[in-house]
Amino acid sequence: MVVNISEAKAKLSKLVDMVYHGERVVITKHNLPLADIVPHRQEEKRSPGILKGEFTTPDNFNEEDEELNALFLGSSPESYIPVGSFRTGKTWQ
Repeated sequence: MVVNISEAKAKLSKLVDMVYHGERVVITKHNLPLADIVPHRQEEKRSPGILKGEFTTPDNFNEEDEELNALFLGSSPESYIPVGSFRTGKTWQ
């Protein structure tokens, strides 16, 4: 079933019931499809650690990469603005 957004607003309960009983409902505005009303599907319970052992974090994960810094911040380390310097008002030494 295709319904205009104004009609869908006025008859939402009826449309939801129709979807519950297997009907497909498309909401349109100016004859352009905007949304489908679909039945709710219960999500599977997420299990922490599902990727355990699949990958490892490199030992140098938190170390700065000068080449990457140069790409984002400019070529000279003197031009880098440290994180937090704006908030604290302290200068980088």
